[in-house]
Amino acid sequence: MKSKLLKAGLCALVACGCLTGCAEESAANTVDLNSMTFEEIAQKASEDGEVNSVGMPDTWANWGETWTEIEETYGITHTDTDMSSAEELALFANEANDATKDIGDVGQSFGPVAEEQGVTLPYKTSYWDSVPDWAKDDDGDWIIGYYGTITFITNTDLVDTAPTSWQDILDGDYTVTIGDVSVATQAQSALLSAAIAFGGSESDIQPGLDFFKTLAEEGRLDMGDTSVARLEKGEIEVAVLWDYNSLGYRSQIQANNPDANFEVSVPTDGAIQSGYCTIINAYTKRPYAAAASREYILSDEGQINLAKGFARPIRDDVVLPEEVQAQLLPDEQYTNARFIEDQEAWDAAVADLATSWQEEVVAYAQ
Repeated sequence: MKSKLLKAGLCALVACGCLTGCAEESAANTVDLNSMTFEEIAQKASEDGEVNSVGMPDTWANWGETWTEIEETYGITHTDTDMSSAEELALFANEANDATKDIGDVGQSFGPVAEEQGVTLPYKTSYWDSVPDWAKDDDGDWIIGYYGTITFITNTDLVDTAPTSWQDILDGDYTVTIGDVSVATQAQSALLSAAIAFGGSESDIQPGLDFFKTLAEEGRLDMGDTSVARLEKGEIEVAVLWDYNSLGYRSQIQANNPDANFEVSVPTDGAIQSGYCTIINAYTKRPYAAAASREYILSDEGQINLAKGFARPIRDDVVLPEEVQAQLLPDEQYTNARFIEDQEAWDAAVADLATSWQEEVVAYAQ
């Protein structure tokens, strides 16, 4: 999962935010969480008294319920500041001498970057063996807690039949939006998913670019964002989003308008999956509260909470309650979905994707 190309690009983003904090000598936390029992950590977590997170807002993946239960379990208080993965890493580095944040949630590709930047504090948790090897590093510097899969969300009040494959979209007259491919992992994963559908791969995304070029030439590529507000206003026919976003947006819209009709499906011919991982701030003043939070996130209760927010738990040995399982897409929809198989090739493709997208797709938009 570690790629020099990806690290170079992402580290540059981080470096932009740490020109001051990185200039001074600072010492990372030296506590060895992996040498402690969880009972010892839990006791000290209560003594820490609080935990401050970044990129883990109440409205995303049901973090709100998770934080409430963490507060009640360990007798601590919690606050979150929402920000992007790159911003999280930059903040950890900037505040090395006076850390205000303890734990963050970053995109899968940012986990190894955070480790290399030296802004992570390892902790494996009691659930280490239940987490797949690809979803963690060797020492617990980063651990994926949940993942998403590329889906279509279709406003069936605007179209007669919802597409279930990229081929359906190509053959139909749907207008599609995927967001900003130059910066958004979700949009980039949508492009790769389309590439795979038409014979491409991480090392050959040309079929995906050709697909979206066709839509652009036909005036069927919506260049706007994929926000829930636009979906609710009926401005989008088909959006390509992570499944937890598609399902979450549908639930939010239908709560306000029960008559709204949206269908969500995993493309049968190409759907990439990707996760989010927790990182504990190497400079945290509250390492035990941060560790206890990660422990809870990976517990059965924590994994179920994430599923309540429509995310797929990383642990496949957790049995979801029937009512929670019922709100997710059926397992059979994920038969042909897959994770990145050649990370280095994909990182190389992403490094040039902004230019390729602009020159080969956007330039042809009607």
